[in-house]
Amino acid sequence: MASLAVAAEKLRDLSQPIDVSLLDATVAAFYGTGSKEERAAADRILQDLQSNPDMWLQVVNILQNTKNLNTKFFALQVLEGVIKYRWNALPIEQRDGMKNYISEVIVQLSSNEASFRLERLYVNKLNVILVQILKHEWPARWRSFIPDLVAAAKTSETICENCMVILKLLSEEVFDFSRGEMTQQKIKELKQSLNSEFQLIHELCLYVLSASQRAELIRATLSTLHAFLSWIPLGYIFESPLLETLLKFFPMPSYRNLTLQCLTEVAALNFGDFYNVQYVKMYNFFMVQLQAILPPTTNIPEAYAHGSSEEQAFIQNLALFFTSFYKSHIRVLEASQENISALLNGLEYLINISYVDDTEVFKVCLDYWNSLVLELFEAHHNLDNPAVTAT
Repeated sequence: MASLAVAAEKLRDLSQPIDVSLLDATVAAFYGTGSKEERAAADRILQDLQSNPDMWLQVVNILQNTKNLNTKFFALQVLEGVIKYRWNALPIEQRDGMKNYISEVIVQLSSNEASFRLERLYVNKLNVILVQILKHEWPARWRSFIPDLVAAAKTSETICENCMVILKLLSEEVFDFSRGEMTQQKIKELKQSLNSEFQLIHELCLYVLSASQRAELIRATLSTLHAFLSWIPLGYIFESPLLETLLKFFPMPSYRNLTLQCLTEVAALNFGDFYNVQYVKMYNFFMVQLQAILPPTTNIPEAYAHGSSEEQAFIQNLALFFTSFYKSHIRVLEASQENISALLNGLEYLINISYVDDTEVFKVCLDYWNSLVLELFEAHHNLDNPAVTAT
């Protein structure tokens, strides 16, 4: 306790570079197996440091001089608070300095396979910090970010893998998690920027999926595409090789679930009849592949009960694909006699999946059957009452 009291006095003096070894010891005391009083004392010191408005100026010094992951996370937590609440009030030199430092550390750690795997948790946290900075700096004060990122991705497969993670985080922040953290105008600005610069990202994703043999990179790219497919301009899906490329990955066990999630996002899109032909082709090609992967005679409830977690996830994703596609596009399949057989086969799969002993899978199927029965009932009711249809 006495040593922590001495440490507290020394650490709170931020007029000079912080003693990183002393900070390491305090962090270790907080996470350690010492007495409750020691942990409480260490917690008070760390909270005091975190609330000090000058503490963030020590972040680079700490990150450069500690090997303790918890200490690094503490420093990044301090920085995150500054980015969230005070970033725009900082002098431009300080903002640029921190932005460049974080970018350089990410590139340095992700350019080497060994350091990238060893420091993965740290790199992931740095990615989050970078995206928090981007929410303030991009596009107005960092217009070159997407071109810079894509250029960096082309220099190394591990850098490319991490760039995909950053792009996914950015998409999620802008389209999923931004409510309450950014103004509607800022959200709109970021969405427009992502849309306008997606050509570069699109080309990078297609290049990776066509040229790379690296499983981790392909999975990261498919995961990023999954985050993007709900909002990107439709031309990038239907007027490029993207959909065809995704369907090629579907039969491969290593990528099957991620690919199916991507295809489900595409299936859920509904913007009128403009791409009906492409949807029909996609569905028919998908059904041919599915019957090779999961023969129609398969006892799906039994296969699910005895399947691995990956195999169970496949059945769950399959239920989501079929229900999403049918909700938005079943009429396109019904409109032509040549598609009826594939449609009935798909419905048969969905019926079998409905017997799976899993509450979430059953809810997905039940929701669709409920909407289908309601639609059929209303159609039948209107046929029985022509006056209703006329009005």
